[in-house]
Formats: sequence, structure tokens, C-alpha cells
Amino acid sequence: MQAPSPTACLIVIGNEILSGRTQDTNVVWLAKALNDTGIRLAEVRIIPDVTQTIVETVDACRSEFTYVFTTGGIGPTHDDITSDAIAKAFGVPLARNQEAETLLQRHYGQGKLNAARLKMAEIPAGASLVLNPVSAAPGFRIENVFVLAGVPSIMQAMFEGLRHELKGGAKMLSKTLSAFITEGVIAERLAAIQEQCPDVEIGSYPFMRQHRLGTSLVVRGTDEATLNAAHRRIKELLLGLTQEVAEEDWAA
Repeated sequence: MQAPSPTACLIVIGNEILSGRTQDTNVVWLAKALNDTGIRLAEVRIIPDVTQTIVETVDACRSEFTYVFTTGGIGPTHDDITSDAIAKAFGVPLARNQEAETLLQRHYGQGKLNAARLKMAEIPAGASLVLNPVSAAPGFRIENVFVLAGVPSIMQAMFEGLRHELKGGAKMLSKTLSAFITEGVIAERLAAIQEQCPDVEIGSYPFMRQHRLGTSLVVRGTDEATLNAAHRRIKELLLGLTQEVAEEDWAA
């Protein structure tokens, strides 16, 4: 039996996400990038720019998951409070990081590193920097918590730079079958297949296409043989009811 894959939690921090003003795209990208590294994104939490909420959420997640990633709230404005909250969560002071200051000075140039920009060099004591090749202002790592920017292009660049620090396990594989069959028709037999194949996950997702109701069935697991066995059973179930079965293989 394979060892369980490491898990991760993403904490999305920002009132703009909760208000609907900004659409978060980091979840999809990070889920795929983590899976490619052999780490399963097991949970996502979206929380406001509230210090106590950030502290409590980070405290809860860092003991539950192998890795915790946060996005948002590390910029130069008054509502960028993530760094301070992370310091409080770990019980350490927020301090001026000389390496971060040097990076910002080099980026902005002589005389342009004002107080607001210097705020981005305030890092929890004992944390190591996560470099930002896009706009210089770094994120940081403290124990198993990685604090990243919220801007997708910057977050992605930061992650690529830290990927080598992560220890992954087996990749999560998946296969998808879709058919114009409603969930109620297959629910009982699908539950029986799940019971017979406890080492995989089977998800059922209804859809509407061409004014017709249908269902996509996704089987997920880390062992290819077990995955294929469950996939065959589901395909046999669907083909017993319709010949309109679409198949797709992908890793996710």
C-alpha cells in the first residue's frame, strides 16, 4: 500500500475576494502545480483581512496539513496585514529584513524606497524569504507556512522558485466519464462501486449541455491499477444504460 501523499491547505486572504470584486484564480493553478509535485491540495479557506481570523486560521491549518500556503495581504497599504498576523500566529516579532530591504532598494532605485514600500521588508523573525522575480517584494516561509502574493503572476513565479523545497508523494491520477444520464438513475449502483473500491474516490457532477441533463463521473486515486479497475466498472455501468459515453484521462 502506498503511503498517503502530503497534503496542503490554501488560505486565500482578502476582503476583495469575499466581496466578489476580485475573482480568485490561484486555487486552480496551485491545485494543479501541487499535484504535479505529489502534494494534494486538501482544503481551501477564504478569509477576510482580519488579524485574529488570520491568526486562528493559520494556527489551525499548520498543525493539520503538511504545508500551508497563504495568498494576499503582503503589499504596502494599510490593509495588507498578513505578515503581521503570521508573526502573531507564531509568537515572533515582525522585523525589518535586510535582505528584503536590499532587494526592494535595488528594484525601486535610490530615493524611491519610501515608508510604504519598506513595509514590504517587514518579515516575521526567523522566516526565510520566498523570492519574487516579478516585482521584488518577497514572500516568506516560516516552518511549514508559505506566505505568497495574491497577484496570480507573482504567486506563480514565487511558487516556481520554492517548489524545490517541497517533498511530495504519489501524484493523484484521475479519469473522467460523462454521459447524458441523471444522477438519480445511477446513484445506488455508483455507491456500490465506491464500496467495492474503497481506495479510490468517485465523484459525481451533474451538467447541462445542449439542453440535456447529464453526469460526469470522476474517479481519483494514486494507484493506477486500482484506478483503472474502478474506471472499468463505472464504464460498464454507463454503457449498460447508454452508448453516449465520453471519456477523458488527465492527472489532477
